[in-house]
Amino acid sequence: MRIGLVGNPNVGKSTIFNALTGMHQHTGNWPGKTVEKSSGYRIYNGIKYEIDDLPGTYSLMAHSKEEEVTSDYVYFGSYDALVVVCDACSLERNLNLVMQVLEVSKNVVVVINLIDEAKKKGIIVDYGKLSDYLGVQVIPTVARNGIGINDILDSLNDLSCSNSFIINYDVLEDELEKLYSLIPNSSINKNVVGINLLINNVKFLNSFDFKNKCMLLTDDNVRRKVIYILNNLRLKGIRVDDIETIVLECISSKCLELCNLVCTFTKKNYDKRDRIVDRFLTNKITGTIVMVFLLFFVLWITIVFANYPSNFLYNLFFSFEKFLLKFLTLIHVPKMVISALVYGVYRVLAWVVAVMLPPMAIFFPLFTILEDFGYLPRIAFNLDNVFKKCGSCGKQALTMTQGFGCNAVGVIGARIIDSPRERLIAILTNSFVPCNGRFPLFISLISMFLIVNKLASSLILTLFIIFGILITFFVSKVLSKSILRGENSSFILELPPYRRPQFSKVIIRSIFDRTLFVLKRAVLVSIPAGLIIWFFANIYIGDISILKICTNFLDPFGHLIGMDGVILMAFLLGFPANEIVIPIMIMGYMSLGYITDINSTLELKDLFISNGWNVTTAICVMLFSLLHFPCMTTLLTIKKETGKNKWMVFSFFVPLVISIFVCFIVNLVSLLF
Repeated sequence: MRIGLVGNPNVGKSTIFNALTGMHQHTGNWPGKTVEKSSGYRIYNGIKYEIDDLPGTYSLMAHSKEEEVTSDYVYFGSYDALVVVCDACSLERNLNLVMQVLEVSKNVVVVINLIDEAKKKGIIVDYGKLSDYLGVQVIPTVARNGIGINDILDSLNDLSCSNSFIINYDVLEDELEKLYSLIPNSSINKNVVGINLLINNVKFLNSFDFKNKCMLLTDDNVRRKVIYILNNLRLKGIRVDDIETIVLECISSKCLELCNLVCTFTKKNYDKRDRIVDRFLTNKITGTIVMVFLLFFVLWITIVFANYPSNFLYNLFFSFEKFLLKFLTLIHVPKMVISALVYGVYRVLAWVVAVMLPPMAIFFPLFTILEDFGYLPRIAFNLDNVFKKCGSCGKQALTMTQGFGCNAVGVIGARIIDSPRERLIAILTNSFVPCNGRFPLFISLISMFLIVNKLASSLILTLFIIFGILITFFVSKVLSKSILRGENSSFILELPPYRRPQFSKVIIRSIFDRTLFVLKRAVLVSIPAGLIIWFFANIYIGDISILKICTNFLDPFGHLIGMDGVILMAFLLGFPANEIVIPIMIMGYMSLGYITDINSTLELKDLFISNGWNVTTAICVMLFSLLHFPCMTTLLTIKKETGKNKWMVFSFFVPLVISIFVCFIVNLVSLLF
């Protein structure tokens, strides 16, 4: 049996999916979509269940790419049954999606999850009465504890359903009936097809025509009837834009009626604690203070604890390098090939993993804990007003927070933004949030040239990041007033209840879904990068290497913006991975043919100072690193997400121009004062 898991965001749908499939799951993209697909299987009582975890949605009237995936699957997917997951604490809102699904499919099981939390809040649900009303089986569960999981599978073995679930659409009902004779019979209720005809949902109608071998979209009789009905509705004061609202209001009214019938509330103000906390965390003043403090705290934790595993990995990889050299020499590999493979590919790869893995392994779990706790939507809520003034929306804040771990992940995260225009703004500005690959450079230069204390270093790093966020606001505003001009969209943002994070699952999810995903991309990019860097440093024209020729050429421009040619060349060669910028600087200053490391901060500072560095240089390097072009992995992700080369090129040059301008101003002010 093929099963689709459907549900609102934050109802525990993925927890149920994990409980059902265990380790028998894999991820990929939906056919023709950039939206990720999670699938798995479970063998139970001799039956193999193939389970698809669909993106969370509030409605089948899709507005974002992820919602389109879910609605297409529900309407036209080749499944045997749908499992609709609801939150027992928010049943009225969740039933909205249940009713829409029941209009499409008879083979439905409704799962009411988080019944333990509902019990604590004094919410009692009569599951028998709810099942009788909906005409399908209703299964109560506590997915995180595995309660009710097997009951779901048992119910799928014994699917029982009543006749098609029908909703009365009030003022639209009489007009929809006029279309019935023109719509062929299918699993989808004729009201649903009629509504999509009235709002001219071309995507839905194309798929419906293809599956049912009809021509609703191009049939002249249907078109004339639709125009006639729309004229009738217009005489009643109902525009095409009002139809979707009327439909949702009718469903919501029925949900409220049903909720009052099956739910008993034994505690008044059951969500009082959450509302008290929200008054503090979503307040304009205290909410902003908490956001800045949490940013500072996460950075401080990352700075303090990332060094130890980084040093361990560094020593481990470079110890193995000796054995690799001996092995390649033993099998008579040519010296030049050994040099390219070991000092080029392997050493760059070792640097990227040693520097990138520990901060990600710390940052992503902390990020996921905040997500699990329910705090991240509060950040979006707090920043929504600012982003609206910049022509975007608060969901961009969520993509920004993901960008702290990796900008490529932040770009992918922009899928949650419904408006294509606002999604593009979020994608193009995500690189102004520094990924963890840039943190080692910030931390090293702050400790060498500004301040040594780790607590104060974290504060200064926080200020740099806040500056990057301000640049994000500025560029978003400029884009929304120029090439991406348009109306601001409205969006529904759920503030989920605060929950105790599931720490073991958080660690597993953050490591496998985020840390290793990003690391894999960085490793694939670093292999060719190692060869290119080795080539620049070891191929000579006359008595001078290509690297030296390039640094000499860039030197005059570098001094103009507070840096030098070696620094600029390090950023260019570090384009595949930000982690290797400092090692390339060391290689350039020491005229070496390979990447090396100076373990002592004092030695590194002396090397930089002997090559003309001062406080202004350090500040300009940090600002350039903060604002310059995204890494290769992020640019390729932008190309994949937007589907256009022009946005990839745009996202390279716009940050580069801004970083050059800011560094020029800082250097000019330094020279004047």
